[in-house]
Amino acid sequence: MIRVVLADDQTLVRAGFRSILADEDDIDVVGEAADGVQAVRLARELRPDVVLMDIRMPERDGLEATREIVSDAKLEGVRVVILTTFDVDDYVYGALRAGASGFLVKDTEPMELLHGVRVAARGDALIAPAVTRRLIAEFAGRVKRPEPGPRLNALTDREREVMGLVGAGLSNDEIAQRLVLSPATAKTHVSRVMTKLDVRDRAQLVILAYESGMITPGWLG
Repeated sequence: MIRVVLADDQTLVRAGFRSILADEDDIDVVGEAADGVQAVRLARELRPDVVLMDIRMPERDGLEATREIVSDAKLEGVRVVILTTFDVDDYVYGALRAGASGFLVKDTEPMELLHGVRVAARGDALIAPAVTRRLIAEFAGRVKRPEPGPRLNALTDREREVMGLVGAGLSNDEIAQRLVLSPATAKTHVSRVMTKLDVRDRAQLVILAYESGMITPGWLG
């Protein structure tokens, strides 16, 4: 069972998401928060698998709440998914850097919402990868790119190649096809890269790939 906390200051938005999620046998909405303070408190009390987090909320915004949840070692298994609209892209990038596992647009289709929650709970893929990739590419271009640090030196050539493909938004199956590997081998490579670099999930691996200078927007072609 995937346990979800909804965090949004608009009651109607929470009700809409709850009605969609509640119909699924494998998803349980265990709590609702109207601000960031409540979201952090519920995350600590309920230990959900996924927090659907709005950005603009009173008391404490979603960005700060995300950072607090992600930095809490006791909440290592909690994945934060940002709820957003396209006019707050800057905040989305900040949230991904703060440790969010991805994002969903608020007017997303129900099936996309359900898919996003399940993907986030697994921790094995970005949400809406094509859109997320475009966002990261745009805002990563604003950061001064350092030389790749010693963390990346721990990677083999193959692992660097895999990291670059993850950064470009490819799924494990797509990486397997591109490198002529089995899906299981591709997944193993991704897991090893994440372990060596001590990142929570693929979203953080994408951020690191761009910010380390390993890849640049349009790198894959």
